[in-house]
Amino acid sequence: MRKWIQFYGLFKREVARFFKVPLQTLGAPIVNSFLYLLIFGVSLGHSIHLENNLPYLAFLIPGLIAMSIIKNAFDNATSSIMGQKYVNELQDHRTAPLSLQQLCFARGFASLTRGLLVGLITFLVGQAFFFVFQGRFLIIYNPWIFIYFAVFGGLAFGNLGTAIGMWSKSFEHVGAVSMLVLLPLIYLGGVFFSLENAHSFWQTISHINPLYYIINGIRYGVLGTSDINFMLSASVTLAFFVVCYLFALMSLRKGSNYMR
Repeated sequence: MRKWIQFYGLFKREVARFFKVPLQTLGAPIVNSFLYLLIFGVSLGHSIHLENNLPYLAFLIPGLIAMSIIKNAFDNATSSIMGQKYVNELQDHRTAPLSLQQLCFARGFASLTRGLLVGLITFLVGQAFFFVFQGRFLIIYNPWIFIYFAVFGGLAFGNLGTAIGMWSKSFEHVGAVSMLVLLPLIYLGGVFFSLENAHSFWQTISHINPLYYIINGIRYGVLGTSDINFMLSASVTLAFFVVCYLFALMSLRKGSNYMR
């Protein structure tokens, strides 16, 4: 029971932290989702034709949900750790009665909470667009599959954000990883287009991109269709979560990572 109280205390603290900036947590995702859906889903969607007469807007919404969960889970973990490093607060975790597993999971679940919240906002904005332009709501094909990929994908990038935040010495390091690594992987993961229509080189690159499997898994949960096999997506997503969790544990073990 004591371990759960310690875990919940850190989890609650991390959640309260991002709710203190509601415009950043809630306002920005609404604006971003609106612009993505308006520019790509509506303005350009009429010129994009998919198999089975699937509306491009229906294809785009699951991709945006996945992108929102992944990016916000990662950003939440990195910003939390870097903020605590700059005020020399992160060092207190070394003396707090918290195990490395508790630190890892509390931060991971707090990041997942933010990711799922932003994903829900994206889903609701997408539903509004879909109803206005298609005259009906987008029904989730399999909620359990959708939840599986959303949860493990968010946890994976929450843990990855913890590891990158612990490794980084400044916000510039975090920004470099986010812009030079994470962002290209998101775009090459099939958020905005089906990679079946891409050049064979980019298809090969995408098959070693874990985001490709997470995004397609969420899309399968929503639409019941995907570019790749469902079981392969589920297995890669779970394996990627385990790797990110171990990476986060390793970064938390090294004492020098708690200092700027």
